[in-house]
Amino acid sequence: MDFSSIRKFITRWCAGEENWVDTRTVYIGNKEPPPGAEAYIPQRYPDNRIISSKLIIDTPTSPITSGLPLFFVITVTAIKQGYEDWLRHKADNAINQCPVHEVQHGKVIRKQSRKLRVGDVVLIKEDETFPCDLILLSTSREDGTCFVTTASLDGESSHKTYYAVQDTKAFITEEDFDTLQASIECEQPQPDLYKFVGRINIYSDRNEPIARPLGSENLLLRGATLKNTQHIYAVAIYTGMETKMALNYQSKSQKRSAVEKSMNAYLIVYLCILISKALINTVLKYVWQADPDKDEPFYNQKTDTERQRHILIRAFTDFLAFMVLFNYIIPVSMYVTVEMQKFLGSYFIMWDDEMFDEELGERAQVNTSDLNEELGQVEYVFTDKTGTLTENNMEFIECCVDGYVYVPDAICNGQVMPGSTSMDMIDSSPGPWGKESEELFFRALCLCHTVQVKEEETVDGIKIGIHQNKATSFYISSSPDEVALVEGMKRLGFTYLRLKDSHMEILNREDEVERFELLEVLTFDSVRRRMSVIVRSTTGEYYLFCKGADSSIFPRVISGKVEQVKARVEHNAVEGLRTLCVAYRKLSVAQYEETCHLLNSAKLALQDRDRKLAEAYDLIEKDFVLLGATAVEDRLQDKAADTIESLQKAGMKVWVLTGDKMETAAATCYASKLFRRSTQILELTTKRTEEQSLHDVLFDLSKTVLRQHGSMTRDTFSGLSADCVDYGLIIDGATLSAVLKPSQEDSSQGNYKEIFLEICRNCSAVLCCRMAPLQKAQIVKLIKSSPEHPITLAIGDGANDVSMILEAHVGIGIMGKEGRQAARNSDYAIPKFKHLKKMLLVHGHYYYIRISELVQYFFYKNVAFIFPQFLYQFFCGFSQQPLYDTAYLTLYNISFTSLPILLFSLIEQHINMDILKKDPSLYRDIAKNSLLRWPIFIYWTFLGVFDAIVFFFGSYFLFNNSTFTSNGQMFGNWTFGTLVFTVLVFTVTLKLALDTHYWTWINHFVIWGSLLFFVIFSLLWGGIIWPFLNYQRMYYVFIQMLSSGPAWLSIILLIVTSLLPDVVKKVVCRALWPTTTERIQNADKLYNGQLSEFTPLASLHAPTRRRADHQNPIPRRSEHFTKKLMFTHWRSGPDYCTFTPLLRFAGNSRHSGAGYAQNGAGPETSV
Repeated sequence: MDFSSIRKFITRWCAGEENWVDTRTVYIGNKEPPPGAEAYIPQRYPDNRIISSKLIIDTPTSPITSGLPLFFVITVTAIKQGYEDWLRHKADNAINQCPVHEVQHGKVIRKQSRKLRVGDVVLIKEDETFPCDLILLSTSREDGTCFVTTASLDGESSHKTYYAVQDTKAFITEEDFDTLQASIECEQPQPDLYKFVGRINIYSDRNEPIARPLGSENLLLRGATLKNTQHIYAVAIYTGMETKMALNYQSKSQKRSAVEKSMNAYLIVYLCILISKALINTVLKYVWQADPDKDEPFYNQKTDTERQRHILIRAFTDFLAFMVLFNYIIPVSMYVTVEMQKFLGSYFIMWDDEMFDEELGERAQVNTSDLNEELGQVEYVFTDKTGTLTENNMEFIECCVDGYVYVPDAICNGQVMPGSTSMDMIDSSPGPWGKESEELFFRALCLCHTVQVKEEETVDGIKIGIHQNKATSFYISSSPDEVALVEGMKRLGFTYLRLKDSHMEILNREDEVERFELLEVLTFDSVRRRMSVIVRSTTGEYYLFCKGADSSIFPRVISGKVEQVKARVEHNAVEGLRTLCVAYRKLSVAQYEETCHLLNSAKLALQDRDRKLAEAYDLIEKDFVLLGATAVEDRLQDKAADTIESLQKAGMKVWVLTGDKMETAAATCYASKLFRRSTQILELTTKRTEEQSLHDVLFDLSKTVLRQHGSMTRDTFSGLSADCVDYGLIIDGATLSAVLKPSQEDSSQGNYKEIFLEICRNCSAVLCCRMAPLQKAQIVKLIKSSPEHPITLAIGDGANDVSMILEAHVGIGIMGKEGRQAARNSDYAIPKFKHLKKMLLVHGHYYYIRISELVQYFFYKNVAFIFPQFLYQFFCGFSQQPLYDTAYLTLYNISFTSLPILLFSLIEQHINMDILKKDPSLYRDIAKNSLLRWPIFIYWTFLGVFDAIVFFFGSYFLFNNSTFTSNGQMFGNWTFGTLVFTVLVFTVTLKLALDTHYWTWINHFVIWGSLLFFVIFSLLWGGIIWPFLNYQRMYYVFIQMLSSGPAWLSIILLIVTSLLPDVVKKVVCRALWPTTTERIQNADKLYNGQLSEFTPLASLHAPTRRRADHQNPIPRRSEHFTKKLMFTHWRSGPDYCTFTPLLRFAGNSRHSGAGYAQNGAGPETSV
């Protein structure tokens, strides 16, 4: 239940606000404004206390069960959650009692963080963490800037620049702030870390206050750290649980796996069975008691009052008694075991050395263990391109100025590669006018950016950049593209030096320093896809420089060599390079003043500031003169192509969602083997919809994909199946918006979602380019809500991927170079994209197999446990007499049968992991929750009922009218129940042993140890007179039973009879209708676990027609020559798959992995 609205109401009521408003007014230093300035309305805000402990203990169990098992489950859960909450409370106290320095009455005083109030002015020193959200007033630096790291918020370790308010940056002492009178009007707290709208009113001797805009560049977030700045003064704006960091504490929406949904459905079935059992026994009891001779005997000690109660009350009481008697059919302990299995099993991902990246020094992380088994059910994979499929390691390739191409040698992320000593220029000299245009282009790239220059001693005390005992500088930016471009310009002769006193300095080719005053920065956003700066040269000329995507620059250009630059941009995009266009515009003084007025009006707005800024930017960024374009390459990650190919062979559909332009993204898709040479590309883009209506384009594509195989979707085929043509779809963001938005004019043609889904289901791969972050989430949600309800996985590395990661069933973040927001918001985090292969094909496969067996086994053993109790009521007059002793009822699920299945669910490996990696098609055997379908569940249930009937009636008929002891005594009811329970425990444990394929000493110890524990416990329980018990009905029962030869014979006979049908069924099915998994298991036993080395796995599959489309992908500039040699060797080598396993074994070939590669996941999958 969501209590957010109630909590918000209470918060507003406690704040004393009858009418909630969208803004707040903060008085700096909590001082009243001057008389007559404005009405002073004191406001109450929460203190700076952080509370993350819940103080409430919830339990995942149902109150249906009774007795000690329920008490045990609740107690363990309460202790676990209570301990975790105590740790949170302890951490809260440590934070709330942290000392801070506040400026009061011209002095600095020390106080606890929790006592900080909104409006207090605080002093923060270098390397200190901000105690709350602050507005920066002044710094120790002359230019009023400070450097901050937000690693604790978003994982970005780069230094970000924040700016003090221009009218307060001169306040540098505590006494100065004692004279400051100002107020801040801003929006109410919201969780968006990167958005802030406000303004500050500074009161002076004049009547009208001075108003200045406040934005995210002035807001210092709680948890960030001050770096490379001696100290700052700032005012508290949001405190306590209203800080942006605290508002982001709210947990993400709960994700539930398909296995959990199946468990809940099965639980409802068993609950109905429980009610049916209780109802049947209640009715039969009163039918049986209708005969006066069969009424309850006197020794049941029923009082006359109880006998004379109304029959409905007695019936209801008996119904509840039967519910308690049969409640053990509900596997409460299963939920505890499942939680333990998920929690402990998640460590296998974190301990996996193959998923450790030495370059980053990072291992895979598990942020939630609730979705482990969902990794084995993925049907759609949605992946980002930049930083996910590629390295996000930008290399400046070339720039084009007025059609002339310049290629500096190997500039890679600011590092000049070894052996690079010159600069090449393609084509001829540009000429005198071209020389001026060329230098203007280089100046534009040196000025239009947000790059910071760091000296060697400025990075956290670590000296970086020393070269030949000379202090050098290097560039830092939140965007790797900008660093590559600035370093490329440095290589071409124009060096960006620094930003000092609002002046940007660059060093030209003649070693002359040029200064440009930075007047305005029009920041980049994903909607505009461009950024601009307005600068003034020393000669007084105003320039507006702009760089951005070609689609956002070309429509705003009025002159320049557009066709030549556009041709070069398209050429580079086809080669997979990231392109940016550069343009400029000269501004007159009047135009600049008009621009300043537009920007200031938009910045001062408290309502709809983003919209007004966007409108202002749109009016300012126009009438450009095109200068040229740049090309930067983002290298493909290691084994990215192999991973995608393996996922497709596993039956998954891979979609690439990127903000890049279509040509660049398509080239990356070809290089990563998402598209192949034989893939027929279908385009659903703006260019095509301009020529035809969207309705006609969609129906044409639908006819094309359905012509091959009618209305059958490709969900039944592998992505690489040879039985049908491969189709690849390319769609852009604008067309997607039109598809998802229903038309108001013609509802019959307006909703194209179904047609679009039909096309996508029949495509082996889909590329979505020019996508906004919200559109990525919309695509994922569209596929999730389709009629098939497939399991989706989203993987990305940047903040723009968080929305789709949260939307997908399973979200995976990559620890990339765009910060850690994706990794922090994901369910799992991996260092590189290539690790996704093992996470899904091996870990996901194992997790699903294990937990499926665990769930089915729990229901099976509980049916076998409680059904004899149901049958026993027919022989005891429906008197609620238990068949088993209380100790056996209590310990059956807790001790006797829980540990073997828990261990099985942690270490079982039905197939060697090397085989799972080499043969991705095995993943399809467990797709669509195949092991937890209703037929399999019914089989396990009926198997449990059959075993229960064998236990009960086998013991009943074998011992009917028979004497068993040497003195002629007959067994009583407790001996009979003990005999049934003994057969039960041995049967269900041996059933698990028969299902185990991966035997270790731990399996032997736990399985045989649990049986031994049951025997020892029974001997002690029945061999000693326990003084704390009111009864001694089990005394000597177990020992007396074991002293009888017929009892031993009956135990063995009943165990064999119970297990025989399941064994026969498995043998027959393996012999006549073996699955691919069973074929591989048999072959692996034949080769003593060495199948992955000596046997071609393709020979174990059903024969299929080979696909002959192993063409080379599009060559990339960054392809290493050694990789081409390896590929050539693989192509020209002998086809080991044509050899028999014995020949390969005799030859002891070490190239068996290469032989498999043609049928597996590529040449890089050999082990």
